[in-house]
Amino acid sequence: MGRAIAALRARRGLSPDQLATAVELERPELEAIEAGELDADWGTLRALAYALEVPLRDLIEEAEALAPRPDEEERGEPTRGRRLAAAARRLNSNPKLVELARRMRRQTLGGDRFDRLATARGRPSDLAVQRLVGLRGEEHGFVGELGLSALQAWQRLAESQDRGRGTVDVAILFTDLVGFSSWSLGAGDRAALDLLRQVSEAIEPPVVEHHGEVVKRLGDGLMAVFWDAASAVEAAFDAEARIAAVEVAGYRPRLRTGIHLGRPRKLGGDYFGVDVNIAARLSEAAKPGELLVSDRVAEKLPPGAALAKKRRFSAKGAPKGLAAYVLAPSGRDRSRET
Repeated sequence: MGRAIAALRARRGLSPDQLATAVELERPELEAIEAGELDADWGTLRALAYALEVPLRDLIEEAEALAPRPDEEERGEPTRGRRLAAAARRLNSNPKLVELARRMRRQTLGGDRFDRLATARGRPSDLAVQRLVGLRGEEHGFVGELGLSALQAWQRLAESQDRGRGTVDVAILFTDLVGFSSWSLGAGDRAALDLLRQVSEAIEPPVVEHHGEVVKRLGDGLMAVFWDAASAVEAAFDAEARIAAVEVAGYRPRLRTGIHLGRPRKLGGDYFGVDVNIAARLSEAAKPGELLVSDRVAEKLPPGAALAKKRRFSAKGAPKGLAAYVLAPSGRDRSRET
C-alpha cells in the first residue's frame, strides 16, 4: 500500500509535507506508511485516497499491482506487465478521458437511451449492452464508454434499417382486471399483491406456451405480442379459463381482453404507435370476461377457431370503418355479462 501512495503522490506532484498536511498526519507517519513500516487504518486510507483524488478502490488496486510477488521480493520492484496493467487502469479511470468519451457519445448518439431499451428481445447487440451496462455499474471507465458507443451505434443502425419493427404483422394483446382498483382499496395491499401474483401465474404461462412475449406489466393488466393472430386468441382463451380458479378475499377477477393485428413501431423491448393504441382501446371496450378483437384479427383466424359476434366499436385515433368482434371458444357455450 505504501508504494501505491508514494507513486500516486508523485504523479499528483505533491510533496510529503503537502500530503501529510492534507490528511492531518505527521510527515514521519506518512513516510513510515509509504515505506511499508506502518499500516494505515481505513479512515486514513480513505483520507489519503480523497487527497490523491482517486477512488479508494483504485488505490487498493494500485497497491495490489505494485506489491511484489514472493520471487520478486529481492528485486523490490514489480514486473513490467504489472506496471503496464496498473497504468492501463489509471488511463481507463482518468476522469477527463471518461467525460470526453461520454460527451462525444451523447452528442452523436443522443444520450443513454440504450439503458432503457436494450431489454427483452435477446438480440446479440441487446445482450451485449445489458452485460456491459451491468459490468459498468456506477464506475464509468473510458474503455466502457467507447464500448457502449459502439454498441449503441449498432442498435441505431439496426433501427434505421427497420429490423424487428414496423415491417411484419404483430398481434398485440392487452388485458385488464375488472373492478380491481375499487376492490383493492378495501381489501388492502397484502390481498391485492396476493391477487396480482395469482393472476400473473394464471395468465402469463399461456402467453409463453403460445409463443408470445410479455412486453410489460401494467399494474392489474399486461401487454403481450404474438407473431400470429391465432396464437394470441388461443392464449387469451386459456388465460380466461385459468383465471376462473383464482379467488382472493371474496374477489373473483374477470378479464377484459383486446387484440389487434398491426405493424407497430418497435423500440428496444417495447412497441408504439396507432396499432398499440387500438389494442388498448379494444381491451377498455370489452365487457367483463370478454375477448374483443379487431376485424384484422378475426380475418386471420382459421375457420371454426372461434365463435365471432360483430360489435360496434369506435375509438379516438382508430381508422374509420374498423370493426370489432367478440370472440368465444368454438364448441362450448360461454355466458358473459352484458
